[in-house]
Amino acid sequence: MAVLSSSSSSSAMQKGIVVTIPVLFLSASLSALIFFILSSSLSPCSCPSSPSSQNYAIVGDVRSEERISTSREDIDWVKDLIRSNGLHMHENVLRKGINPRTREQQLQDLIQYKGISHYEGDEASNHTALPCPGELLVEEHHSNYGEPWAGGRDVFEFLAEASRLKPNARVLEIGCGTLRVGLHFIRYLNPGNFHCLEKDELSLMAALRYELPSQGLLHKRPLIVRGDDMEFSKFGSGVAYDLIYASAVFLHMPDELVWTGVERLVDKLKPHEGRMFVSHNIKFCTRLGGEKCTERLASLGLESLGKQTHDSLLFNHYEIWFGFRRIKG
Repeated sequence: MAVLSSSSSSSAMQKGIVVTIPVLFLSASLSALIFFILSSSLSPCSCPSSPSSQNYAIVGDVRSEERISTSREDIDWVKDLIRSNGLHMHENVLRKGINPRTREQQLQDLIQYKGISHYEGDEASNHTALPCPGELLVEEHHSNYGEPWAGGRDVFEFLAEASRLKPNARVLEIGCGTLRVGLHFIRYLNPGNFHCLEKDELSLMAALRYELPSQGLLHKRPLIVRGDDMEFSKFGSGVAYDLIYASAVFLHMPDELVWTGVERLVDKLKPHEGRMFVSHNIKFCTRLGGEKCTERLASLGLESLGKQTHDSLLFNHYEIWFGFRRIKG
Protein backbone atom coordinates (compact mmCIF):
# COMPACT_ATOMS: atom_id res chain seq x y z
CA MET A 1 0.00 0.00 0.00
CA ALA A 2 1.44 3.37 -1.00
CA VAL A 3 1.48 6.23 1.48
CA LEU A 4 2.66 9.80 1.39
CA SER A 5 6.32 10.50 2.24
CA SER A 6 7.23 11.08 5.85
CA SER A 7 7.97 14.75 5.25
CA SER A 8 4.66 15.29 3.52
CA SER A 9 2.92 13.21 6.11
CA SER A 10 4.37 15.17 9.00
CA SER A 11 3.51 18.42 7.25
CA ALA A 12 -0.08 17.28 6.76
CA MET A 13 -0.37 16.10 10.33
CA GLN A 14 0.81 19.48 11.50
CA LYS A 15 -2.11 20.98 9.62
CA GLY A 16 -4.52 18.42 11.13
CA ILE A 17 -5.16 16.57 7.81
CA VAL A 18 -4.30 12.95 6.91
CA VAL A 19 -5.14 11.81 3.36
CA THR A 20 -4.66 8.26 2.01
CA ILE A 21 -5.40 6.77 -1.40
CA PRO A 22 -8.31 4.54 -0.14
CA VAL A 23 -9.96 7.59 1.35
CA LEU A 24 -9.70 9.41 -1.96
CA PHE A 25 -11.19 6.38 -3.78
CA LEU A 26 -14.14 6.09 -1.39
CA SER A 27 -14.82 9.81 -1.59
CA ALA A 28 -14.93 9.69 -5.37
CA SER A 29 -17.25 6.66 -5.34
CA LEU A 30 -19.61 8.30 -2.88
CA SER A 31 -19.76 11.47 -4.98
CA ALA A 32 -20.60 9.44 -8.09
CA LEU A 33 -23.36 7.57 -6.26
CA ILE A 34 -24.94 10.81 -4.97
CA PHE A 35 -24.80 12.32 -8.44
CA PHE A 36 -26.53 9.22 -9.93
CA ILE A 37 -29.34 9.34 -7.35
CA LEU A 38 -29.96 13.03 -7.88
CA SER A 39 -29.96 12.73 -11.66
CA SER A 40 -32.41 9.78 -11.51
CA SER A 41 -34.83 11.65 -9.27
CA LEU A 42 -34.81 14.71 -11.52
CA SER A 43 -35.18 12.89 -14.82
CA PRO A 44 -38.69 12.19 -16.25
CA CYS A 45 -39.95 8.64 -15.61
CA SER A 46 -41.94 6.63 -18.14
CA CYS A 47 -42.71 3.89 -15.61
CA PRO A 48 -46.36 2.88 -15.18
CA SER A 49 -48.10 4.53 -12.27
CA SER A 50 -48.76 2.56 -9.13
CA PRO A 51 -52.28 1.24 -8.48
CA SER A 52 -52.82 3.84 -5.78
CA SER A 53 -52.38 6.65 -8.29
CA GLN A 54 -54.85 5.39 -10.89
CA ASN A 55 -58.10 7.17 -11.49
CA TYR A 56 -60.49 5.40 -9.22
CA ALA A 57 -61.69 6.09 -5.72
CA ILE A 58 -62.17 3.46 -3.05
CA VAL A 59 -65.41 4.24 -1.21
CA GLY A 60 -66.48 1.99 1.63
CA ASP A 61 -65.61 -1.59 0.72
CA VAL A 62 -66.03 -1.33 -3.07
CA ARG A 63 -64.21 0.61 -5.78
CA SER A 64 -66.66 3.02 -7.33
CA GLU A 65 -65.76 1.92 -10.88
CA GLU A 66 -66.31 -1.79 -10.31
CA ARG A 67 -69.26 -3.60 -11.86
CA ILE A 68 -71.80 -4.85 -9.34
CA SER A 69 -73.34 -7.82 -11.09
CA THR A 70 -71.83 -10.76 -12.91
CA SER A 71 -70.87 -10.22 -16.57
CA ARG A 72 -71.61 -12.52 -19.49
CA GLU A 73 -67.90 -13.32 -19.68
CA ASP A 74 -67.88 -14.36 -16.02
CA ILE A 75 -70.76 -16.78 -16.62
CA ASP A 76 -69.14 -18.29 -19.71
CA TRP A 77 -65.86 -18.69 -17.85
CA VAL A 78 -67.36 -20.56 -14.90
CA LYS A 79 -69.45 -22.78 -17.21
CA ASP A 80 -66.31 -23.68 -19.14
CA LEU A 81 -64.49 -24.44 -15.91
CA ILE A 82 -67.32 -26.68 -14.70
CA ARG A 83 -67.36 -28.46 -18.06
CA SER A 84 -63.58 -28.88 -18.26
CA ASN A 85 -63.50 -30.39 -14.78
CA GLY A 86 -66.26 -32.86 -15.61
CA LEU A 87 -68.47 -31.69 -12.77
CA HIS A 88 -72.06 -32.92 -12.67
CA MET A 89 -75.05 -32.46 -10.41
CA HIS A 90 -75.52 -35.07 -7.71
CA GLU A 91 -78.42 -35.97 -5.50
CA ASN A 92 -78.86 -33.95 -2.32
CA VAL A 93 -77.40 -36.25 0.30
CA LEU A 94 -76.27 -35.55 3.83
CA ARG A 95 -72.51 -35.02 3.77
CA LYS A 96 -70.35 -36.80 6.26
CA GLY A 97 -68.16 -34.52 8.27
CA ILE A 98 -67.55 -33.02 11.67
CA ASN A 99 -71.23 -32.17 12.08
CA PRO A 100 -73.31 -34.29 9.67
CA ARG A 101 -76.64 -33.63 11.42
CA THR A 102 -79.50 -31.82 9.71
CA ARG A 103 -80.68 -28.41 10.91
CA GLU A 104 -83.61 -30.04 12.67
CA GLN A 105 -81.28 -32.45 14.49
CA GLN A 106 -78.95 -29.62 15.45
CA LEU A 107 -81.87 -27.61 16.80
CA GLN A 108 -82.95 -30.53 18.98
CA ASP A 109 -79.40 -30.75 20.32
CA LEU A 110 -79.49 -27.06 21.20
CA ILE A 111 -82.81 -27.47 23.00
CA GLN A 112 -81.63 -30.57 24.85
CA TYR A 113 -78.28 -29.14 25.90
CA LYS A 114 -79.57 -25.56 26.38
CA GLY A 115 -77.46 -23.99 23.70
CA ILE A 116 -73.83 -24.16 22.66
CA SER A 117 -71.46 -23.42 25.50
CA HIS A 118 -68.05 -24.44 26.74
CA TYR A 119 -68.39 -22.51 29.97
CA GLU A 120 -69.04 -24.07 33.36
CA GLY A 121 -69.35 -22.81 36.93
CA ASP A 122 -68.39 -19.18 37.53
CA GLU A 123 -67.31 -18.79 33.90
CA ALA A 124 -70.79 -19.54 32.59
CA SER A 125 -71.61 -15.83 32.34
CA ASN A 126 -68.15 -14.82 31.13
CA HIS A 127 -68.82 -14.47 27.40
CA THR A 128 -69.49 -11.81 24.78
CA ALA A 129 -71.88 -13.66 22.45
CA LEU A 130 -75.14 -11.99 21.54
CA PRO A 131 -78.05 -14.05 22.90
CA CYS A 132 -79.45 -16.03 19.96
CA PRO A 133 -82.35 -18.49 19.87
CA GLY A 134 -81.38 -21.92 18.61
CA GLU A 135 -83.32 -21.29 15.40
CA LEU A 136 -80.78 -18.60 14.50
CA LEU A 137 -77.74 -20.67 15.32
CA VAL A 138 -78.83 -23.39 12.91
CA GLU A 139 -79.84 -20.73 10.34
CA GLU A 140 -83.42 -21.84 9.94
CA HIS A 141 -84.30 -18.32 8.81
CA HIS A 142 -82.36 -19.02 5.60
CA SER A 143 -85.21 -21.31 4.57
CA ASN A 144 -88.10 -18.94 5.24
CA TYR A 145 -88.36 -17.30 1.82
CA GLY A 146 -89.67 -19.98 -0.51
CA GLU A 147 -86.50 -19.70 -2.57
CA PRO A 148 -82.76 -19.96 -1.89
CA TRP A 149 -81.18 -17.49 0.51
CA ALA A 150 -78.73 -16.59 -2.25
CA GLY A 151 -81.60 -14.96 -4.16
CA GLY A 152 -80.89 -11.85 -2.12
CA ARG A 153 -77.83 -11.25 -4.24
CA ASP A 154 -79.98 -11.22 -7.39
CA VAL A 155 -82.31 -8.61 -5.91
CA PHE A 156 -79.40 -6.41 -4.86
CA GLU A 157 -77.79 -6.56 -8.29
CA PHE A 158 -80.97 -5.56 -10.09
CA LEU A 159 -81.93 -2.72 -7.75
CA ALA A 160 -78.43 -1.27 -7.46
CA GLU A 161 -77.90 -1.16 -11.20
CA ALA A 162 -81.44 -0.06 -12.08
CA SER A 163 -81.07 2.93 -9.75
CA ARG A 164 -77.39 3.54 -10.68
CA LEU A 165 -76.49 3.33 -7.04
CA LYS A 166 -73.21 4.67 -5.64
CA PRO A 167 -71.73 3.83 -2.23
CA ASN A 168 -72.67 7.28 -0.88
CA ALA A 169 -76.36 6.75 -1.75
CA ARG A 170 -79.08 6.27 0.86
CA VAL A 171 -81.37 3.25 0.66
CA LEU A 172 -84.61 2.38 2.48
CA GLU A 173 -86.08 -1.13 2.45
CA ILE A 174 -89.67 -1.77 3.53
CA GLY A 175 -89.58 -5.14 5.27
CA CYS A 176 -85.91 -6.17 5.24
CA GLY A 177 -86.60 -9.34 7.21
CA THR A 178 -83.40 -11.13 8.13
CA LEU A 179 -81.34 -9.05 5.66
CA ARG A 180 -81.27 -11.59 2.86
CA VAL A 181 -81.09 -8.62 0.48
CA GLY A 182 -80.03 -5.95 2.93
CA LEU A 183 -76.66 -7.52 3.74
CA HIS A 184 -75.47 -6.83 0.21
CA PHE A 185 -76.60 -3.20 0.34
CA ILE A 186 -75.04 -2.72 3.77
CA ARG A 187 -71.74 -4.10 2.54
CA TYR A 188 -71.77 -1.88 -0.55
CA LEU A 189 -73.02 1.39 0.94
CA ASN A 190 -71.18 3.82 3.18
CA PRO A 191 -71.78 3.40 6.94
CA GLY A 192 -75.23 4.48 8.11
CA ASN A 193 -76.73 4.70 4.62
CA PHE A 194 -78.99 1.63 4.75
CA HIS A 195 -82.33 1.99 6.54
CA CYS A 196 -85.09 -0.54 7.06
CA LEU A 197 -88.57 -0.84 8.53
CA GLU A 198 -89.42 -4.39 9.69
CA LYS A 199 -92.21 -5.71 11.93
CA ASP A 200 -91.25 -9.34 12.67
CA GLU A 201 -89.35 -9.78 15.93
CA LEU A 202 -87.60 -13.03 15.07
CA SER A 203 -86.49 -11.62 11.73
CA LEU A 204 -85.06 -8.56 13.45
CA MET A 205 -83.31 -10.78 15.98
CA ALA A 206 -81.77 -12.81 13.16
CA ALA A 207 -80.67 -9.63 11.37
CA LEU A 208 -79.12 -7.88 14.35
CA ARG A 209 -77.93 -10.74 16.52
CA TYR A 210 -76.74 -13.14 13.87
CA GLU A 211 -76.40 -11.89 10.30
CA LEU A 212 -74.66 -8.55 10.88
CA PRO A 213 -72.11 -9.97 13.36
CA SER A 214 -71.49 -13.10 11.29
CA GLN A 215 -70.90 -11.02 8.16
CA GLY A 216 -68.62 -8.55 9.92
CA LEU A 217 -70.91 -5.64 9.07
CA LEU A 218 -71.66 -4.14 12.44
CA HIS A 219 -69.32 -1.24 11.64
CA LYS A 220 -71.65 -0.22 8.79
CA ARG A 221 -74.27 0.86 11.37
CA PRO A 222 -77.48 0.23 9.39
CA LEU A 223 -80.58 1.85 10.87
CA ILE A 224 -83.19 -0.90 11.32
CA VAL A 225 -86.46 0.07 12.97
CA ARG A 226 -89.27 -2.19 14.15
CA GLY A 227 -92.72 -1.13 13.02
CA ASP A 228 -95.74 -2.32 11.05
CA ASP A 229 -97.70 0.87 10.46
CA MET A 230 -95.67 2.46 7.64
CA GLU A 231 -94.41 5.09 10.04
CA PHE A 232 -91.02 6.51 9.05
CA SER A 233 -90.51 9.34 11.52
CA LYS A 234 -87.67 7.50 13.30
CA PHE A 235 -85.52 7.74 10.19
CA GLY A 236 -85.36 11.53 10.45
CA SER A 237 -87.28 14.32 8.77
CA GLY A 238 -84.50 15.59 6.51
CA VAL A 239 -83.32 12.32 4.95
CA ALA A 240 -83.69 11.87 1.17
CA TYR A 241 -83.34 8.42 -0.37
CA ASP A 242 -81.83 7.46 -3.71
CA LEU A 243 -83.62 4.11 -3.58
CA ILE A 244 -86.72 2.87 -1.74
CA TYR A 245 -87.84 -0.70 -2.34
CA ALA A 246 -90.23 -3.36 -1.07
CA SER A 247 -89.55 -6.96 -2.04
CA ALA A 248 -92.75 -9.06 -1.92
CA VAL A 249 -94.07 -7.00 0.99
CA PHE A 250 -96.92 -4.83 -0.28
CA LEU A 251 -98.95 -7.84 -1.42
CA HIS A 252 -99.35 -8.80 2.26
CA MET A 253 -100.70 -5.38 3.28
CA PRO A 254 -104.17 -3.80 2.95
CA ASP A 255 -104.32 -1.49 -0.05
CA GLU A 256 -105.02 1.65 1.94
CA LEU A 257 -102.08 1.02 4.26
CA VAL A 258 -99.84 0.70 1.23
CA TRP A 259 -101.17 3.97 -0.20
CA THR A 260 -100.60 5.62 3.17
CA GLY A 261 -97.02 4.43 3.15
CA VAL A 262 -96.42 5.54 -0.42
CA GLU A 263 -97.82 8.98 0.40
CA ARG A 264 -95.46 9.29 3.35
CA LEU A 265 -92.49 8.09 1.30
CA VAL A 266 -92.82 10.49 -1.63
CA ASP A 267 -91.21 13.39 0.20
CA LYS A 268 -88.33 11.10 1.24
CA LEU A 269 -87.50 10.09 -2.34
CA LYS A 270 -85.04 12.27 -4.23
CA PRO A 271 -86.77 14.08 -7.10
CA HIS A 272 -86.17 12.76 -10.63
CA GLU A 273 -83.05 10.65 -9.93
CA GLY A 274 -84.46 8.71 -6.97
CA ARG A 275 -86.20 5.40 -7.61
CA MET A 276 -88.90 3.38 -5.86
CA PHE A 277 -89.28 -0.32 -6.74
CA VAL A 278 -92.00 -2.78 -5.74
CA SER A 279 -91.63 -6.47 -6.57
CA HIS A 280 -94.12 -9.15 -7.66
CA ASN A 281 -97.22 -7.03 -7.99
CA ILE A 282 -98.79 -3.62 -7.59
CA LYS A 283 -102.31 -4.84 -6.87
CA PHE A 284 -102.78 -1.88 -4.56
CA CYS A 285 -102.54 0.20 -7.72
CA THR A 286 -104.02 -1.98 -10.45
CA ARG A 287 -107.15 -2.70 -8.45
CA LEU A 288 -108.04 0.96 -8.91
CA GLY A 289 -107.83 0.63 -12.68
CA GLY A 290 -105.10 1.96 -14.94
CA GLU A 291 -106.27 5.57 -15.30
CA LYS A 292 -107.28 5.99 -11.67
CA CYS A 293 -103.97 4.56 -10.50
CA THR A 294 -102.05 6.91 -12.78
CA GLU A 295 -104.08 9.85 -11.50
CA ARG A 296 -103.51 8.93 -7.88
CA LEU A 297 -99.79 8.46 -8.44
CA ALA A 298 -99.62 11.81 -10.24
CA SER A 299 -101.45 13.52 -7.36
CA LEU A 300 -98.66 12.27 -5.08
CA GLY A 301 -95.97 13.43 -7.49
CA LEU A 302 -95.03 9.94 -8.73
CA GLU A 303 -94.64 8.58 -12.23
CA SER A 304 -94.71 4.90 -13.16
CA LEU A 305 -91.63 3.61 -15.00
CA GLY A 306 -93.30 0.36 -15.99
CA LYS A 307 -92.50 -3.28 -15.36
CA GLN A 308 -89.08 -4.91 -15.45
CA THR A 309 -87.94 -8.49 -14.93
CA HIS A 310 -84.67 -9.72 -13.52
CA ASP A 311 -83.30 -13.22 -14.04
CA SER A 312 -81.51 -15.11 -11.30
CA LEU A 313 -77.94 -16.20 -11.83
CA LEU A 314 -78.24 -19.11 -9.42
CA PHE A 315 -81.58 -20.79 -10.02
CA ASN A 316 -84.38 -20.94 -12.58
CA HIS A 317 -86.36 -17.97 -11.37
CA TYR A 318 -87.06 -14.35 -12.21
CA GLU A 319 -88.68 -11.50 -10.35
CA ILE A 320 -91.05 -8.83 -11.64
CA TRP A 321 -90.39 -5.28 -10.46
CA PHE A 322 -92.44 -2.11 -10.89
CA GLY A 323 -90.52 1.14 -10.86
CA PHE A 324 -91.54 4.69 -9.91
CA ARG A 325 -89.86 8.06 -9.76
CA ARG A 326 -90.71 11.38 -8.12
CA ILE A 327 -91.52 13.99 -10.74
CA LYS A 328 -92.06 16.95 -8.39
CA GLY A 329 -89.26 18.72 -6.56
